[in-house]
Amino acid sequence: MSYRKLGRTSNQRKAMLRDLTTDLIINERIETTEARAKEVRSTAEKMITLGKRGDLHARRQAAAFVRNEVANVREEDEEIIIDSALQKLFNDIAPRYEERQGGYTRILKTEPRRGDAAAMAILELV
Repeated sequence: MSYRKLGRTSNQRKAMLRDLTTDLIINERIETTEARAKEVRSTAEKMITLGKRGDLHARRQAAAFVRNEVANVREEDEEIIIDSALQKLFNDIAPRYEERQGGYTRILKTEPRRGDAAAMAILELV
């Protein structure tokens, strides 16, 4: 098995990866520990690849993983439009990487966390 357990049970680990991936889609940049960033990178790249496919099956597969959270609220013609993280993935993020064959994220190492000196990193979309 070639994945990090991150000191959690499988249910907790899956929930954490789903949350961090959704946050990365919404904010396009997150700060977390280096080990978590390296694990989230793989799930985030899989979600962007599903977004690039863009068909109904890919949308349902991504919806099974990405949390249903509000990504953007905007007003058009006196209507309030609320975009979810899934809509942002398929409508905004995936078209950006049409010509790119993988490598959608970047990990930048930062200074250690003050409390426990854990190695910290910034994970962002390229």
